[in-house]
Amino acid sequence: MKRFFRQCGKLMAAFTCVAVAIAMLAIPEMVSAKGNKKVGIQLYSVMDAVRENPKASIERLAGMGYKAFELVQWGGDTKVFGLPAEEFKALCDQNGVKIISTHSSIQEDTAKEDEIMQRWRQLFEIQKACGGKYFVIPSYNVDYTVKDVQQMCNYFNRVGKIAKEYGLKLGYHNHANEYKKLKDSDKVMWEYLVENTDPRYVCFEMDVYWCTKGGKDPVAYLKKYPKRIEMLHIKDEFVIGESGTINFEAIFNQFYKNGMKDYVVEIETPKALREKTNADGSKYTKEQIMNEMFVAAQKSAAYLTNAKFVK
Repeated sequence: MKRFFRQCGKLMAAFTCVAVAIAMLAIPEMVSAKGNKKVGIQLYSVMDAVRENPKASIERLAGMGYKAFELVQWGGDTKVFGLPAEEFKALCDQNGVKIISTHSSIQEDTAKEDEIMQRWRQLFEIQKACGGKYFVIPSYNVDYTVKDVQQMCNYFNRVGKIAKEYGLKLGYHNHANEYKKLKDSDKVMWEYLVENTDPRYVCFEMDVYWCTKGGKDPVAYLKKYPKRIEMLHIKDEFVIGESGTINFEAIFNQFYKNGMKDYVVEIETPKALREKTNADGSKYTKEQIMNEMFVAAQKSAAYLTNAKFVK
């Protein structure tokens, strides 16, 4: 009888191992989403898909291991990918994803100051409902003169002060052009922005790819302005880590040393993918392009999840 129970025990243990293995194969997302790393992604990376089907897109990204989102609200859209803020947030909550930021911008118009500030308040109200803590301006039209960039700084300070009323921090996201010198000064435009905005109201989201493309070293700036760069855009030529041109390890190490932790992956659709064709010569459909973007997002998540230097 004892021998019988021992054999049963061995069989049960073997059955349990097989069952677990089958379960892991059935839901590979559980494998890729290991640990407690809060890998984030800017939803602009797969924006067409999120617009088309928010629920399926959120589930797909969450299954890859993404635990944080940065949103996009072009033109001050009051909806979040077509949904009320509370509804979109609920979908994220159901999938264990936290919204930390959004991208949107409103150009200054001195003739409509009150109207502009009211529009900002509306956007901040939406972001507050989403539960985010940053509101990032992704680009801004300005002439690169000391006078105009100082006016830009003053505007950001005013908007940032309002953002603080909603528990948000206004941020600015760079491209490569901001690393040029001002037309009438030896000062680099991005450095002027950092040094002439109020740290109580304005922070910076450094896009490490565009900083590098602008001829500057992200690590050097992280050392120079340790408390002003509060977010990172982790970007590469396409899939994160594949080009070998960005020193992500040094960037993350310095970012953590500065006491910061919020970052999001951003993947821009390369020209080659936009122009890709099928075997019959037909152009790739929007769905085919988005599927390849999701594949790139999955590879990027795996790279960061497996990287020992990412916490």
